[in-house]
Amino acid sequence: MPTSASPSNEIVIVGAGIVGLATAFHLLAEGHRVRLVERGGVAEGASYGNAGALAFTDILPLASPGMLRKAPKWLLDPLGPLSIPPRYLPQITPWLIRFWRASLPDRYAASITAQGNLMRFAATATQALVTQAGLAEHLRSDGNLQLYESEGELAASLPGWEARAREGIALEHVRGERLADLQPGVSPRFTVGTFTPHWQTVGDPYHYALALFRMVMARGAGLVHGEVVSLTAHAQGVQLRLADGKVLNAGRAVIAGGAWSRPLAKSLGDSIPLETERGYNTTLPPGAFELRRQLTFGGHGFVVTPLSTGIRVGGAVELGGLKAPPNFKRSEAMLTKAAQFLPGLRTEGGKQWMGFRPSLPDSLPVIGPATASARVLYAFGHGHLGLTQSAATGRLIADLVAGRRPSIPLEPFRPDRF
Repeated sequence: MPTSASPSNEIVIVGAGIVGLATAFHLLAEGHRVRLVERGGVAEGASYGNAGALAFTDILPLASPGMLRKAPKWLLDPLGPLSIPPRYLPQITPWLIRFWRASLPDRYAASITAQGNLMRFAATATQALVTQAGLAEHLRSDGNLQLYESEGELAASLPGWEARAREGIALEHVRGERLADLQPGVSPRFTVGTFTPHWQTVGDPYHYALALFRMVMARGAGLVHGEVVSLTAHAQGVQLRLADGKVLNAGRAVIAGGAWSRPLAKSLGDSIPLETERGYNTTLPPGAFELRRQLTFGGHGFVVTPLSTGIRVGGAVELGGLKAPPNFKRSEAMLTKAAQFLPGLRTEGGKQWMGFRPSLPDSLPVIGPATASARVLYAFGHGHLGLTQSAATGRLIADLVAGRRPSIPLEPFRPDRF
């Protein structure tokens, strides 16, 4: 069997999405030899077609009391903000039980605290990475506007906004002329909004990831195309077996394979309840609407984002696994609503997309060593927040490799917390 020998100081990163790329950037900066292994194209998973948000203010777990109150109504609509295909329900039931437990008051509060710590660090780490990697041209700082159809809808969301305010997040509830100034052309059915000025976006998430990829390759990273099917850790390092029979040897490995990470962790003895949120969107051509900033229609589960490459309408949650074919009726349903909510929106010429978000029940990623060996580190499960938390995750992995005290406490992100 062919074997590729690697020096003991080389680190293999499984996954060349935005988290893997940011991790490579930080490890290269500290003098490590790095090789990326990617099963598909570089940044062609969730890093390709996401909403482009650097959502540092998004600290509320998906498993919230408010979400659970809405879930029964949403689940009755197969094209609504949250759906589970009936055939997938038996498989996902254990995850849903953990999801419900994560919504209990003490666990919900603990998740907010942990997410707040990670987000504050992510904001700092992202600015540092953007500066060091020369990516500033990709960044936009226009804020986000969440829109509501009534004062009652805003009132129902206030506990969440109060939790954000306690974490030091700036926000402004807006109405009338202020609302119209932040985004002209919104349907009058939306009478109130909440503006978060420190929310940022990137011009296009795929272009941002490719720019970072070019940077890490220029700094000496290697790239292997192939699917890692198992890992074995031993005293001298880590052995990674690929689907084509090749074997890679390295001193350490980082699993940053997004939605495909679960079986790799399981091969090391860690049963991590990673599920897949299938996200849908449509990207309209540039000029489809005069959009000043990202808009969130929280009651309908989707966002509209201005990109350098067009207008992206997408979001929602479909818990349906990795194998089922896409249901692009979900993209069409969101686009139809967007046209109603933004009456001047031109909907012709759009490109549909579906991607897999790696989701854990408590909305916190897994960051830390495998149970079997500290030579293997996990960096996956970021859900909707992979782009947002990528720079922070890369820095935290670099801390662990160096044996430093991590920049934030990692106990809430332990792989064995489940």
